[in-house]
Formats: sequence, C-alpha cells, structure tokens
Amino acid sequence: MIYLRLFISFIQIGLFSFGGGYAALPLIQNQVVDVNGWLTVREFGDLLTISQMTPGPIAINAATFVGMKLAGAAGAAAATLGCILPSCIIVTLLAVIYFKYQSMGMMQGILGALRPAVVAMIASAGISVIADAVFPEGLISFRLDIAVIFIVAIILLRVRKMGPVAVMLICGAMEIAWSAVSGII
Repeated sequence: MIYLRLFISFIQIGLFSFGGGYAALPLIQNQVVDVNGWLTVREFGDLLTISQMTPGPIAINAATFVGMKLAGAAGAAAATLGCILPSCIIVTLLAVIYFKYQSMGMMQGILGALRPAVVAMIASAGISVIADAVFPEGLISFRLDIAVIFIVAIILLRVRKMGPVAVMLICGAMEIAWSAVSGII
C-alpha cells in the first residue's frame, strides 16, 4: 500500500511541477509534509539540502530519498518512477507539438506567461525554507547564526561569485565554529 501511495503522491508532483526542481518544491512539501505527514518541516529542509548536494534533479532526488526512508529500495523505485513518468510522457508529446507549431506566436506567448508563475513558486518554497531555518520554532525564536550564515552565503555566491561547493564548505565551517564558541559542541 505504501508503494502505491508513494507512486501516486510523486506522480502528482511530476505531473504538476513545471519549471524544474525548485518550482516543484512547494508541491513536494505539500505532499510529503502537509498531506501525508511523511516528513516534518525540519526533515524537509534536510531533504532539500541532501537533494541539492547530490547529483541529479532535486525532485527526483527528493522522491528517491522519501521513498527510501519510508519503504526501502522498492519505495525509492516507486516514488522515483512516479516522479519521472509524467515528464517522460509530457516531454515527448510537447516535443512533437513544439516542432510542429514552433513558429506560432501563441506558442511563444504561452511559454512567456508561465515564467512569472514559476518564479513565484520558487520564491514561495525558498521563503518557507529560510523562515524555518531562521525561526525554527516560529516567531518566538530566532537563530542568529543561521541568519548570518545565510547572508554570508548570499554575498559569497552573488557578489564574490564563488562556487557552491566552496560556499557550502565555508558555511559548514562557520556553523562548526559558531557551535564551538557557543559551547554546543
């Protein structure tokens, strides 16, 4: 039964997530945290970190991770298949349609109209993850260390144009140092 639930949940994500892995984040969060309760919000944040660090698309990595956590290798296969099946079918159909009608202005208009919606979905997921990291127990708590690390990461990525691996190593070292100074370690 869990295999079918995983497959159906991730086929919905695969079917309705347009714009790539980041655009799928609100849908993944809805299915795995809100609807099914398979992960907590904190675990979902960890899932995003793992999915981002491992090679491959975020949505597929997330499906594999959730499936493996819940039902082992068979669960990972069911969730992953559910996630990729709609894309395989839709992309094949869209390729046929696009090559046939690519010169039509309406086709370009449809593609242009989807861009703002995708940006809004990515922003929504990002804000949710940032809020959970900086305010882990709601507005009554505040993690200064996480806020500082977030700002440093943004500066290193956008201003200094550092690579993501170097930024992750620096931010990890910052958290270790912060924890050591705070006496947590």
